Amino acid sequence: MPMDYVYHVDSGRVSLRLNEGEGTTRQVGMVEGPCWLNATCAVLGEAPLVDAIADTELRVQRVPLSAFAAEMAGLPATARSVLSGVALAHRQQTELAVSRLAKDAEARCAEWLLRHAEPVHDTPGALSVFLRERKRMIAAQLGIAPETFSRVLRQLRERSLISGSGRVLNLVDPGGLRALAGA
Repeated sequence: MPMDYVYHVDSGRVSLRLNEGEGTTRQVGMVEGPCWLNATCAVLGEAPLVDAIADTELRVQRVPLSAFAAEMAGLPATARSVLSGVALAHRQQTELAVSRLAKDAEARCAEWLLRHAEPVHDTPGALSVFLRERKRMIAAQLGIAPETFSRVLRQLRERSLISGSGRVLNLVDPGGLRALAGA
């Protein structure tokens, strides 16, 4: 659904919820005014990841997206760049939180591998992931123990979805990884 407005909560409390289907939701956060509800979405031009549901009586300002965009365009380039960077970081943290709630360790690992895949220079269509960080740091990003990360990589190798060891992992079956990630 296209976003037509950006909302500022002047006062009141809002639950941020993840729709799990069949009328079931899970709370993933809570904010209290004054705050912007969907400014990150407006800055990045992306749809919201979570629903906002009033917990208390609210006083809200509804700003047309076109007016919000015009205000953004009037900012100095450096301020727009900083705001875009902060919005991107916020979006990534929200995606991580939603992913941790909605996906198991295998799905999160598959999603991470796909997101970090790079083309192999001498093999058209081939993808690899270069582990530039320690496995424990990657595991922390995924919200799992390092042992779980190692176990999941072993399971993905056994299922012929990836190959390789050490610092380079080859994505043998990107389609299988996408299915596992729910993408």
